[in-house]
Formats: sequence, C-alpha cells, structure tokens
Amino acid sequence: MIRWIVILLIIALVAAIFGFGEIAAGTAGIAKIIFYIFIILFILSLVFRLFKK
Repeated sequence: MIRWIVILLIIALVAAIFGFGEIAAGTAGIAKIIFYIFIILFILSLVFRLFKK
C-alpha cells in the first residue's frame, strides 16, 4: 500500500508542476484515502496481535 501512496503522490506532484490542477488534486486525494486505510489496517493489526498473545 505504501508503494501505491508514493506513486500517486509522485503523479500528483508531476501533474501540479505541469499545471494540471484537477488531476493533481484527484491523485492527492486518492493517495490520502489509501494512506488512511493503511493506517487503520496497521493499527488493527497491532491491536489484534496484542490480544492474540
């Protein structure tokens, strides 16, 4: 998931440099959503691992 976030952020930066504001905002928004999903899954994984032991 982290790889997708980095790829989308690079696309957003390149689009912003070339003046494609809507594309940059869209890809940055998608990267933000994937990042939040990653954080939630990571926290759930840690919690389940603590309760499993």
